Amino acid sequence: MITIYHNARCSKSRATCELVSSTYNKANEPVEIVEYLKAALTVDQLKSLHTMLGGPLLDMVRTNEAEYTALGLDANSVTDDQLYEAIVSHPILLQRPIVVRNGRAAIGRPPENVAVLFD
Repeated sequence: MITIYHNARCSKSRATCELVSSTYNKANEPVEIVEYLKAALTVDQLKSLHTMLGGPLLDMVRTNEAEYTALGLDANSVTDDQLYEAIVSHPILLQRPIVVRNGRAAIGRPPENVAVLFD
């Protein structure tokens, strides 16, 4: 199963969905599209994604969104738990798209980044 955390209004997210379906998914694995702006993820789901992505939590946060600064998330004292809660409350802060396959995840910015999941 391939899961894509997708924002239909984002061109990078649409391009990643297209790449997965037309190029990378040669085995025709089932694909689940999760429109996370319509149904926000839970803290546990975000923590799982973070683990699969590896790297710093900020990699999965859209720091250029107005909400990021307005919520004071740019302060050095912000904890991971506060970031998770902010993403739950303001799902626009989640970097997109995120593709999950076989217990690993990649952010599709640029869309070609997800190719590592299909090696």
